[in-house]
Amino acid sequence: MDMEQEMRPEPQQTETGTDKSAEVDPHLLFDPIVAAIKTVYDPEIPVDIYELGLIYRLDVNEQGLVDIDMTLTAPACPVAGEMPVWVRDAVLQVSGVRGCEVNMVFDPPWDKSRMSDEAQVALDMF
Repeated sequence: MDMEQEMRPEPQQTETGTDKSAEVDPHLLFDPIVAAIKTVYDPEIPVDIYELGLIYRLDVNEQGLVDIDMTLTAPACPVAGEMPVWVRDAVLQVSGVRGCEVNMVFDPPWDKSRMSDEAQVALDMF
C-alpha cells in the first residue's frame, strides 16, 4: 500500500437529520490538499515535502477541517518554525477547506525510507 492510500480517509456515513449543506466530502478534498502540500519545498532540497515523506498523517473531516502531522528531515532544520505555516497556508487555499492545524512531530524520526521513489530518483538516492 502506498502512502496516499494509507492516509486516504475511510468513507464515513453521515447521521440522518444533519445539515449536509455545511458538510464537505473528505474524499473530494484529499487529492487537492495533497496537491497543495506538494507546492511546499524544503529550501535546501529540490523535492516537495510530500514526496520527501515529511507528512505523517493527513485527516480531513466532513466540516472541512484538516489535521496534519508532519516532521522535518532534521529537528535542527533552519525553517522548522516556518514550514508548518507554509503547509497550513497552502492547505487553506483549497476550496472547501475551512481550517487547518499542522502538528510538528519527531516520532518516529524521519529517514530516507519514507521518501517516494520519485523523490529518491530526483535526489539520486537509489
